[in-house]
Amino acid sequence: QVQVMESGGGLVQAGGSLTLSCTASGLTSGAVSMGWFRQAQGKEREVVSCIGHRGMVTYYADSVKGRFTISRDNAKNMLYLQMSSLKPEDTAMYYCAADGNLYVWDTCAGMDYWGKGTLVTISS
Repeated sequence: QVQVMESGGGLVQAGGSLTLSCTASGLTSGAVSMGWFRQAQGKEREVVSCIGHRGMVTYYADSVKGRFTISRDNAKNMLYLQMSSLKPEDTAMYYCAADGNLYVWDTCAGMDYWGKGTLVTISS
């Protein structure tokens, strides 16, 4: 059974930094693409960033380019999202997701497993 779990959310002032972490148990470590998505209140869920199974390929939404960095440690089966220069508009529930297909890069499409989310709130 696959379980995805995020952590690291919290309340941060604008301009600050925060790092989210995610672990996906039940999946072969280093074999699937993973990503971060977010959903602000009253808005649709959107892609934030994704990373290929080896960490060699990444994708960032335009809104976070240059401010967020996605990374993974396959030895520890962990995914991270380092967020800096945070803005109030970054406030959202952040979700970690994993692709169920091995060794496939779909640029954030086709995620099969989702965590319950971790709340990030940026105060102005």
